[in-house]
Amino acid sequence: MKQLPADTVRLLSSSQVITSMTNVVKELLENALDAGASIIDIKLENYGLDRIEVRDNGCGIKAADAPVMAVRHFTSKIHNHEDLERLQTYGFRGEALGSVCAVAEVTITTKSENDDISTQYTLNAQGSIVSQKPTHFGQGTTVSVMKLFKNLPVRRQYYSSAKRCKDELKKMQDLLVAYAIIKPQLRLTLSHNKVAVWQKAKAADRKSALLATLGSSTLANLLPCHHRQEQAEILLEGFFPKPGADVALTSTCVPDKTFIFVNDRPVHHKDIMKLLRQHYAAQYADESAQNRYPILTLEITVSPSALDVNLTPDKTQVLLHNKEALFTALEALLVSLYGYRPACHTPADQIGRGTSSLPSAAGEPEDATAPPSGRASDGSSSAPEDQIVGQAPDGFDSNFSLGDDQTGHVPSEVPEELEVDVSGPRISAEDWSRGTALTDPVSGEPLQPVRIHQAAEQTETNKKTFNVITEKRAALTAFDLISNRTMRAPLSPVALFEKQARVEVLREKPSASLKEISDAVDNRWKKLMEDERKKYEEKAQKHQEHHKRTCAAKLAGGWKEKPASPALAWKRKTPLSNQQLLDELFSAPPPQKKPRTPKPCQPLPCCVSSLGARLRRLWATRNTAAPRGLHLINRLPSQSVWIILCGQRLMLLNPFRVQESLLLKRLLQNQMVPAVTLQNALQVTEGSLGGRDHMETLCNMERASPDVNGRVFISDPRLVANGFRIRLTPGAVSTDGHLEVTALADCVPFLGLEDLGEIVTAVLRRKAKSVQECRPLKVSNYLLTEAVRLARQMPTRLSKEDVEDILRRMQEQLGESERTCLHGRPFLQPLCDIPQTERQAKALFKPLEL
Repeated sequence: MKQLPADTVRLLSSSQVITSMTNVVKELLENALDAGASIIDIKLENYGLDRIEVRDNGCGIKAADAPVMAVRHFTSKIHNHEDLERLQTYGFRGEALGSVCAVAEVTITTKSENDDISTQYTLNAQGSIVSQKPTHFGQGTTVSVMKLFKNLPVRRQYYSSAKRCKDELKKMQDLLVAYAIIKPQLRLTLSHNKVAVWQKAKAADRKSALLATLGSSTLANLLPCHHRQEQAEILLEGFFPKPGADVALTSTCVPDKTFIFVNDRPVHHKDIMKLLRQHYAAQYADESAQNRYPILTLEITVSPSALDVNLTPDKTQVLLHNKEALFTALEALLVSLYGYRPACHTPADQIGRGTSSLPSAAGEPEDATAPPSGRASDGSSSAPEDQIVGQAPDGFDSNFSLGDDQTGHVPSEVPEELEVDVSGPRISAEDWSRGTALTDPVSGEPLQPVRIHQAAEQTETNKKTFNVITEKRAALTAFDLISNRTMRAPLSPVALFEKQARVEVLREKPSASLKEISDAVDNRWKKLMEDERKKYEEKAQKHQEHHKRTCAAKLAGGWKEKPASPALAWKRKTPLSNQQLLDELFSAPPPQKKPRTPKPCQPLPCCVSSLGARLRRLWATRNTAAPRGLHLINRLPSQSVWIILCGQRLMLLNPFRVQESLLLKRLLQNQMVPAVTLQNALQVTEGSLGGRDHMETLCNMERASPDVNGRVFISDPRLVANGFRIRLTPGAVSTDGHLEVTALADCVPFLGLEDLGEIVTAVLRRKAKSVQECRPLKVSNYLLTEAVRLARQMPTRLSKEDVEDILRRMQEQLGESERTCLHGRPFLQPLCDIPQTERQAKALFKPLEL
């Protein structure tokens, strides 16, 4: 047996921690939250396979911690294993950045409060710093992960499917929604390929965060709940579906909207999920909610010493120390919310321990060989027979009895068929609190309390609360629909008061929401004095009487159709006056319009063929040929294209496409790509260039004069124009380290020695002499983007002189085979041919037959 190399161990362990793009986003997001960030921006390219960038405004990384910030098992969260009992952060292992570095290329830009400028660090696979340079970023940290799974081709090929990539993007969004709910003050944005996918602004509280993430329709069906168990130090909070709410509005077929948090950490716990689903589905008589997941948020707060999160690499599964107490508290909360349902009830002990302590339907234990609850194994009772003894939950006495006299005896008035056998199995206080202590001997179901049905009093408080969104004051009646004439219904006293009170509420609080306005109006109506309320009732009664009189009159006399108004705009009401009569008496009569006389016209015979023959004879007498080439005519008014004449054909010219090609050709010929000095020069060897012939060709290129220090640089424009600065040292050609690259163009991404090999190959194989012929592919793509950017800066309205200049340069610099833009679209589009005969002209200008 042999020990695995350190690089292999690092790669194997990292591939277990970083299994997907979602794991990378989760680890970087939790690091940002631990740094106290309030704004986090996440940018993806190609679903995160090409690039993942997480930027935050946290405290940043100190300069002293930078050398080991990505080295495995270096962390500032904890100092030893005892700190896990007081854990307050999301991360604690110190493996996240180191694992990401092992499977991708990582750069970190950070600035702390004490730093003057930010610094960008480039890391290698071991997490060590390769290079660093100053940048212009503000306080915070930006982590860029590029070429994810570059050394795991099978893992990268797994995400070649578009469906898997879209599923990963959905998982990232669900992850951000969970953290957006638990951190209301956090602002989050997620963008993919420079397109915003999801974003959430800062919220004031947990309810506002739910409104921003789940929507108002979902939040309207959720109920805030709170439960505290002092003995086990357990606090349960959250928003649960309202009892009896619509299943379609409060549940989904997937568990992506069932959020469970333990100490503000999103987790997956199948036992808690099972208990939540059972109590939610048990409140519905049909099976509509059996296979659905409720939309809720459950926040569990326990002591850090009672929680173990170091179970799985992604830290989404936790181990609870006092699991039974938690399930008991959760079930008490759910029973108080949804009530007890024996059909689908599963006790907390069965979920937590896998066994049940409830009696059977007949009142006897499920296991006939086991002793009854409350008795010893030898048959002796551990408590008096007239008293039910059990372990009571918090808030109850440990010993309590049944009966009117509090002695445990059953009254004699109870019928024989309902008499309780107190000599049977003992009942625990837990079963008594759940309602499963006493069962019906006939049906075997737990006894239910007596329900007294009373008629609801028709009081003012039983009226439906009006809402400014759902209620339509101007409702249509059947009379309006029959007569095909809309008529406003009379307003109720509440509607009249709301119409006036809404204005006052908005004047006092302009930023109030619709729900706040409705609640404020409703409270004012409840607190309104009796005499004030009578005024609104009298006013509403007058409106009702007027509506009845109007309807009766219309039914008796019928509707009078009014002529349709030609204009829909509001008209100003003119005061009553005799202005019309005064205008007729004193104004001068309008001048009478004279009838138009037709202009004299005389038809002239015209023949296109004879006109063409005369023009040809005219050109022949002048010894001039027909016009050739491209001639500019005019610009289309609504478009940025021009009409040109090409022989006997009219064509459309797009000058912007021509300008792109002209700019690209000029950049390829003359553009000097700027180079930036490297901190560590790159050694050029025969292997990196492609052979000894390539090395000799590079050494024989044009050189500059030695500088003061005796250094000689290659000054060949074919190298300098492409962003390479190469230093030549004395020695034989075959000696390693004879040539070294001291400067590279940083504006061209990933420019390196392989691009230098492309230039030398073009010089050696194709005998390239000009700079344009020696451009590497990366430099050509960079210049292409620069040409597009410069072309887009042109004004949208070009003058005729500018277009003529572009047309002239196109004919001089671009050949017939280069009449397409950078994206493959042609410069010229044919419009029509000029007719040569009269028959062609008539066929071209033939009127449409309608």
